[in-house]
Amino acid sequence: MELRIESRHLNDIIVIQPEVFQDARGFFMETYRADQFRSLGLPTDFLQDNHSRSTRGVLRGVHFQWDPLMGKLMRVTIGAAFLVAVDIRKGSPTLGQWFGIEVSAENKKQVWAPAGFARGFCVLSDVAEIQYKCTGIYSNKGESGILWNDPAIGIEWPLRDPILSEKDTKAQTLAQWLASPLSENVRY
Repeated sequence: MELRIESRHLNDIIVIQPEVFQDARGFFMETYRADQFRSLGLPTDFLQDNHSRSTRGVLRGVHFQWDPLMGKLMRVTIGAAFLVAVDIRKGSPTLGQWFGIEVSAENKKQVWAPAGFARGFCVLSDVAEIQYKCTGIYSNKGESGILWNDPAIGIEWPLRDPILSEKDTKAQTLAQWLASPLSENVRY
């Protein structure tokens, strides 16, 4: 079994494609293997697994954590979603740039976005379940978000009127984040 890097974006975002063995009974694949991740230059110290379920039109994000810093390996296990990562690292040559890709239970892709990237997704199917491995433990005192439709970033979401949480509706812009002293914790 082999995991392979399908593509790289903004220098540090990596799309991973697992090898899938399929027959009349269904399929089998390895989604994480420390030795293969290490050989591909990916992290192997994941500290927390998360699993969310959302309905069509829900947009969650664009979230990040600075204390402790947190990278995420995301995949969709039911349905389809548009996964996004935005570089929010001071001093980065790709600061303020974003990458997005449709990931589904069918294509089985995974997206790695390291610490210093804000991440989010919107659901394209009736229901989607997203699972992600995190390199840090969640801390509500060290997390925040960037406004999903910040014009300075210009994410091209594949939906017009998303269903948002109150928190995501009131998120800060990238410029507000960069003006905050807390952004010094998230450097390139």
